[in-house]
Amino acid sequence: MAYELLIGQQSYSSWSLRGWLSFAPFDIPVTLRKVEIYGDSFFQDVAAFGGHRTVPAARTPDGGLLTDSLAIAWHIAETFADRDVLPSDPILRAEAMSIISEMHDGFTAIRGACQVNLRTAWAGFEPSAAVLADVARFEEILDRAMTRSGGPFLYGAFTLADAFYAPLATRLLTYCLPMSGTASAYAEAIVTHPSFVEWREAGMKETREIARYDKAPLKRIPFPTFTE
Repeated sequence: MAYELLIGQQSYSSWSLRGWLSFAPFDIPVTLRKVEIYGDSFFQDVAAFGGHRTVPAARTPDGGLLTDSLAIAWHIAETFADRDVLPSDPILRAEAMSIISEMHDGFTAIRGACQVNLRTAWAGFEPSAAVLADVARFEEILDRAMTRSGGPFLYGAFTLADAFYAPLATRLLTYCLPMSGTASAYAEAIVTHPSFVEWREAGMKETREIARYDKAPLKRIPFPTFTE
């Protein structure tokens, strides 16, 4: 029996993306159940699944319930340790768990100002000092981890840490934020990863756009896919 993962719209729900990337890159079978964030019955639908007001939530094959993305990640780390979902080195594993937790609770400026919208990118966004501070902190994390690992992801191969930082990486691209070559390479690796591509393509098939994610008067430009 597969896991069940409750998600919102795939073009917009950054936390749902983190949930998906906690399963798919590691070949962990999962069935998606969808609700509409900002829909009239959103809270009722989440409650009917067993969640608590937010997505993602997950049901385990043995009947357990995980009602937060961080709980999902720690469950995956415990249950599928043999799939290298976190670094095997204990020092690097502790670091990875720390930066996952930092992402879960932090980076509030960039998350608030630069909503995820995987349908498009925007030209003309002017980041605040707080947003730039979040970018600088992300660059610190990247520089330390990828100088050591050599990339393309934080710890070489894709891990749960990358699942959590993937939406932030898309924000760098879609808001044309200033970034180093290391950050640019990392963002490209994220958006060209097969699991991310599968997620985004599914989101593009969703027909209803959410008006609050429209950043007009910023100019829409194509989402960067790095395909020939």
